[in-house]
Amino acid sequence: MKSTTRITLMVVIAAIVSFSFIKSEEHIAEMEAVKKVVYDSYINGAFNELNAEAMEKGFHKDFSIFTPKGEEISKYPIADWIAGVKKKKANGYDQNDKKNIWDHNFANIDITGKAAQVKVELKNQGNHVYTDYLSLLKFDSGWKIVAKVYHKHEK
Repeated sequence: MKSTTRITLMVVIAAIVSFSFIKSEEHIAEMEAVKKVVYDSYINGAFNELNAEAMEKGFHKDFSIFTPKGEEISKYPIADWIAGVKKKKANGYDQNDKKNIWDHNFANIDITGKAAQVKVELKNQGNHVYTDYLSLLKFDSGWKIVAKVYHKHEK
C-alpha cells in the first residue's frame, strides 16, 4: 500500500472514530437530560416529594396516563393528577413516612432523535409496585413527559 493511501485511510478512520465519539457524547447528554426530567418531575414530583411545580415543569400540558378499561382507554390528565398531588400534600403528607418513599430503577431508556421511551420500575417498602412506560418528546424548551402506560404488580 502506498504511503498516501495509508495516510488517507488513517485520516478516514480517525474521522469516523471522532464522529462516533461526538455522537455518543451527544447521546449520553440526551440520556442524562431525559433521566433528569423523569427523576425531578415524575419520581420526586409525583411520588417522593409531591412537588406540583416540578410536575408542571416536566410534564406536557396534554399528558395523560392511559389505562385499559375493558376495550376502552381511560385517560387521567395531568391537570387532575397535579390537583390530586396538591391536595394530598396539603392534607399532611409526611415525606419521611416509609410508605411515601418510592425507590426507582431506570430499566431502559431509548432515544431516537426527539422521541424517548423510559421504562421505570417503582418499588415501595421493598415491593415492586409499578412498571411504568413514559413517553417523552423534545420541544424547543426541552424534554417533556407526554404519556404514560403502566403495569401494577400484584403483591
